[in-house]
Amino acid sequence: PALSNLSFTLEPNETVALIGKSGSGKTTVTNLLLRTLEPDTGEILFDGVPEKELSLDWIREQIALVPQDPFLFYGTIAENLRIAKADATEDELIAATQAAELYDFVKRSPDGFDTRVGDQGMALSGGQAQRLAIARAFLKNAPIVVLDEPTSQIDVETESLLNRALQRLTAHKTVLLIAHRLSTIEQADRILVLDGGRLAESGTRQALLAQGGIYAGMIRTKRAIEARLSPAAAAG
Repeated sequence: PALSNLSFTLEPNETVALIGKSGSGKTTVTNLLLRTLEPDTGEILFDGVPEKELSLDWIREQIALVPQDPFLFYGTIAENLRIAKADATEDELIAATQAAELYDFVKRSPDGFDTRVGDQGMALSGGQAQRLAIARAFLKNAPIVVLDEPTSQIDVETESLLNRALQRLTAHKTVLLIAHRLSTIEQADRILVLDGGRLAESGTRQALLAQGGIYAGMIRTKRAIEARLSPAAAAG
């Protein structure tokens, strides 16, 4: 099994970071929430109601996903945005792209919202594609937001734009952050550490550092790498 004896709760308006090595089961948790996978045993509850008693459409209405590699369809920016809300007005598209830090790009494009993104979004940069995915999530306005490390492959300047957009998106939401960069989880209310498909540690950042377990070891390794790199960066 990808996960074993895993149990945790997401409280309303709480940001929970889910971290662990590659293959620890982080992506499986996302797929289970979205019902692209069914658990062999156990269940997922929404406000105490078993997931199997709820319609798939209702469940997916409650969750907005911002993936690490957003899928963009061949078509226009507007068509890709309206995947989240088919009847969205142009004013709503403007508001969503402004909140996602994408509207300046739309304004500069000769065709505006009718700009074609190309197959798999090839006409957009990685940062623009991520901001389009965030704009979709704004349009959807779901109470639960799942972030699969949307800043992991973005340069520092673009990351600051994305972080501003993500702060707006996650305000007053229940957030599950699938984290690969340790720097992105510092604002989480709680951190869950997966190891081999099991929940190895759970707590606040300070509590986990005090435990001296897996998370504390990851932080020590990160700091040691940064310390080794910093003299080289200064010399360069």
